[in-house]
Amino acid sequence: MNTNNNFRYAINSTRLFVTLVLCFCATCGISAQKLAKEVFIAMPDSLNLLLTSVNRADCIDFLESNMPAKVENRLGGTSEMTALTDDYIRMDMSSSSNWEMKLLPAGDTLQVICTITTVCAPVCDSEIRFYTTDWKELAIADYFPQKPVMNDFLNVPSKEEALYEFNKAIVPADLFIYEAKLSPEDEELTLTLTTPEYMEKEAAEKLTPFLDRPLKYHWSNNRFLPLNARVNE
Repeated sequence: MNTNNNFRYAINSTRLFVTLVLCFCATCGISAQKLAKEVFIAMPDSLNLLLTSVNRADCIDFLESNMPAKVENRLGGTSEMTALTDDYIRMDMSSSSNWEMKLLPAGDTLQVICTITTVCAPVCDSEIRFYTTDWKELAIADYFPQKPVMNDFLNVPSKEEALYEFNKAIVPADLFIYEAKLSPEDEELTLTLTTPEYMEKEAAEKLTPFLDRPLKYHWSNNRFLPLNARVNE
């Protein structure tokens, strides 16, 4: 009888131990996931020359208090945080530039930071970068391996006559630029060709019939992969 009781006690103790270990591991996993606001405040000043760490902390405090998150930046202008979630931040750095940050999953507890800096002067042009959560820069090719080329944004005709018109229309488009946007709600990246906006009006009108929809990418297997793109075919 005592032997059976001892056996049951040992089984129950083992189950309790396993449960505690699993709970501990789950807690560690949760705590390892950083919030966007924590990463943003810890961002080195050298990576965001307009905002000080005090500026960044103030923006978060203001927005979480349902107040306009506007601060005076280092150049004496106004910067405003317009979006803040657990994994996403958007800043209007000036009247002609904005900055986005997204925390993306890269394993059970690891995360990767994606940032997009967009300058519209006057045509919008974006730069995408990736970092570890302690702001060490990562190779773009590892996380965005299928960067597009101009033709990925265009419907290239197959008929000879239409192809001739296409080739004429593409000649003035000698500057390849696009605007990139991260989604606050999910893990998607959207690229919109802005090259026609810098072209002369008549040249842009000739290129317009060949424009395709914006390119969409989804974060999968620790990288952005095309959803609707004919990327680099």
